[in-house]
Amino acid sequence: MPARTIPTKDCAVCGRTITWRKKWERDWDEVRYCSDGCRRRARSAASAVDAELEATLRRLLDARGAAKTVCPSEVARAVGGEEWRALVEPARAAARRLVAAGEAEITQGGKVVDPSTAKGPIRVRRA
Repeated sequence: MPARTIPTKDCAVCGRTITWRKKWERDWDEVRYCSDGCRRRARSAASAVDAELEATLRRLLDARGAAKTVCPSEVARAVGGEEWRALVEPARAAARRLVAAGEAEITQGGKVVDPSTAKGPIRVRRA
């Protein structure tokens, strides 16, 4: 008997992988967020900052060239100025959204990694 594949999709806010659950059987098509935190963030004014982080990441990747990488902290510094530290995790989320869209890859130690499970320092490059 062939193994059944479990459906997945990407969170609309952070780009992490959402895995199908039995409780979502009837409304799987409406599931968009991986957590309550992402749901709240989608409704807040933070979405404007998220869009700016994505645009800045795209701009930095374009300026670097095809094989070069960008650190999410560089993106956070470019957008946040002196208050950049609070934007590091949202910058990582912006990178995960670009991966979900097929525009970028996340690497660790020069190797492409799964953005949903990557822990520690990451780099972002064009796909």
